[in-house]
Amino acid sequence: MIGPTLTAWRAERRGKSLDIGRPPEHDLRRIMDAILYVDRTGIPWRCLPHDFAPWETVYGYFATWQKDSVFDRLNGLLRRLVREAEGRDAEPSACVLDAQSIKTSANVPAVGQGIDAGKKIAGRKCSIGVDTLGLLLAVWVTAASVSDNIGGIHLLSQIPAAAPRVIKAWTDTGYLDQSHRPRRPPWHRRPSRPARPRLKGFKVISRRWVVERTFGWLMHHRRFARDYETHPHRSEALIHVAMIDLMSRRLTSESTPNWRNT
Repeated sequence: MIGPTLTAWRAERRGKSLDIGRPPEHDLRRIMDAILYVDRTGIPWRCLPHDFAPWETVYGYFATWQKDSVFDRLNGLLRRLVREAEGRDAEPSACVLDAQSIKTSANVPAVGQGIDAGKKIAGRKCSIGVDTLGLLLAVWVTAASVSDNIGGIHLLSQIPAAAPRVIKAWTDTGYLDQSHRPRRPPWHRRPSRPARPRLKGFKVISRRWVVERTFGWLMHHRRFARDYETHPHRSEALIHVAMIDLMSRRLTSESTPNWRNT
């Protein structure tokens, strides 16, 4: 499913190269397998098994694909296929926003970190927007000190490019109305917040549970137990890779063993 996109990328890149006579040395499927291996197992890039290409090559492809928005294109392609397979329109008309703060490793620069005062976490914050099936529309990784309001503004400015039909957004009480007023896009309506049940104990909140489930899906990839990437845009790329893995397995009815299956 993703092969044609990667093949077209390679053909376009070779067309711009001066050394067009040299055949490709590495198979694109094996490169993608190596990136998925790092994302799924959480190992450092330097610890890639020797069955794959050298880690410098794998990381070079990963960085180039992130720069050329290949992961964004694959995410959009698979999202449309999943929605059509579920009997939905290819383009969503509503989204759900939320953010999660995670700790960072020692190699992350201090300027790229912050402290989430509410959750008492020092690290980075991942803000995502998903459709009503929990499929990724937009992601933004920042310091944990960045407020949810700012993250919401940034996501709502990104989502129209990925899903131009979206006219409604669901959020929690952490997203204030005034955060969406400055430079509000014409397509955007006032964000809706599902009512929180007043009963004691755990209760599923309408609509909001979709994005929480997406965070749960991402946590099956051990690379997200802690943010190890020096650059935040590399962390965003790994989230796209995780969703590409999840959606491709969903389309092919494959499953990945985890601790629930043991």
